[in-house]
Amino acid sequence: MEFIFDLLTPYGITENTFQNMLIAAILGISIYITLYAGLFSLANAGFMATGAYVSVILTTRYEWDFLLAVGAGIIAAGLISAIISVPVLRLSDIYLAIATIGFGEILVVLLRNFDRIYELIVNKEETITGGATGIKGIPVITTTEYLLLYLGIVVFLMVRLHRSRFGRALVAIRQDNKVAANMGINVVYYQNMAFILGAMIAGGAGALHGHLNRIILPENYGFDRAVDILTFAVLGGTTTIIGPIVGGFIIAYLPEILRRTDLVGLLGDIFGTDLGRYQANVRDMTVGMILLGVIVFLPQGIASPAMWRRVANRIWNLFNPAEKSDA
Repeated sequence: MEFIFDLLTPYGITENTFQNMLIAAILGISIYITLYAGLFSLANAGFMATGAYVSVILTTRYEWDFLLAVGAGIIAAGLISAIISVPVLRLSDIYLAIATIGFGEILVVLLRNFDRIYELIVNKEETITGGATGIKGIPVITTTEYLLLYLGIVVFLMVRLHRSRFGRALVAIRQDNKVAANMGINVVYYQNMAFILGAMIAGGAGALHGHLNRIILPENYGFDRAVDILTFAVLGGTTTIIGPIVGGFIIAYLPEILRRTDLVGLLGDIFGTDLGRYQANVRDMTVGMILLGVIVFLPQGIASPAMWRRVANRIWNLFNPAEKSDA
């Protein structure tokens, strides 16, 4: 593994950068499965927070084994998603998006105030979530191998799901849920299962991410994170499992691209001011511009197989005009 990073480091892909790229890819898949079921949900940042906090509390406070704690984080995210899926999945489209955003923001507020609420209930002062300052001193246990293994398992499950009756039912529901219901497909059941599966994948990503840094904060899992997760899938495309992986890799690598191109310095020269302190704003602006361009010119995402087939055919016809005319 060190040999690989020796080759990639000159291009700005250090091991830490690659780990963040893997986390982004996993999160992209977590929302991909809900979009695959025709659900426009933005709750995965909240499920990521659930997995992160549950696993970190278990390893730091109760000295659980790392893998058991990750499993507990996945299960906790699944249980919470099963509870909230009953009311929120009665909604659709933009109303579902708003409801799931609300869930994420409520969870962030709860994490900030959990210790105070716990103290009021049991009349005993405890530091569990750390409030607004988060949990510090977390042991860095997550490795690149763990992330690759988890990503591999998730991709394998998605590929198997696509070829199963469950996957075919989700495709039918996404295309037209009323027609799917008339065909005897239990729309509510399949959408709930897709929602829970996406939440569990996000919970696992959160558990691994929580042990990748020495601190986690409630702000790490707010609205910005929810939008980022959606961006991973939309940028790469939701027609294939490769799409959210490619989208996650690109967005996670984007800060390094901006640093190498010195876009912040270039914009500073144009506007005649130092924009060094606005690195995050420039990054968000760049992501927005890229996303807008993809939506307008590549609505199926940059990893769409159909789009690349068309490009390949055009290149082939360009260099083989005789065969085109014979046809």
